[in-house]
Amino acid sequence: MSRILLVQGHPDPAGGHLCHALADAYVAGAAAAGHVVEVVTPAALDFPLLANAREWEEGALPPALQPAQQAIGQAQHLVLIYPLWLGDMPAVLKGFLEQVARPGFALQRQSRNPLHAGLLAGRSARVVVTMGMPAFFYRWYYGAHSLKSLERNILNFVGIAPVRKTLVGGAGAMSGADADTWCGRMRALGGKAG
Repeated sequence: MSRILLVQGHPDPAGGHLCHALADAYVAGAAAAGHVVEVVTPAALDFPLLANAREWEEGALPPALQPAQQAIGQAQHLVLIYPLWLGDMPAVLKGFLEQVARPGFALQRQSRNPLHAGLLAGRSARVVVTMGMPAFFYRWYYGAHSLKSLERNILNFVGIAPVRKTLVGGAGAMSGADADTWCGRMRALGGKAG
């Protein structure tokens, strides 16, 4: 049994999008397999964006994010699901990650080697990104640059590895049958905590 934290990164907290269906399917598969799953929806939380490095290094974590940071600390596996917006993750998800991944929690405050300062080692992650374009085009033409940045500059930097990736292309024009197929894949991944 694994302890899983799923971060629903879609900026619309009302639901009804493919990201929400994929997240629900993952949670259902994980719960059916006996895993403990918690879901955090940054778009439903009230927190400010960071304005400068001093706030990040010395400021207090907003109260609305304290349970989320605690859930990250307890999780063995993290799942981030979000739509590709303007070539990157939505701003609310980026702001959430900037707030929770602070020195003293995600990174050592004083490290002789800043490339090995991560405090969240021992956790794995799955990143699921939906997009309107075909997934192969995002990989081939754009080099999946924003996904690589998330993996290298955030997740791996704080010690989270391995990071597995699922790219869901054609989201805007996806048929109901294709959406069901993807939800089936997410249920299977949830069951394996993968």
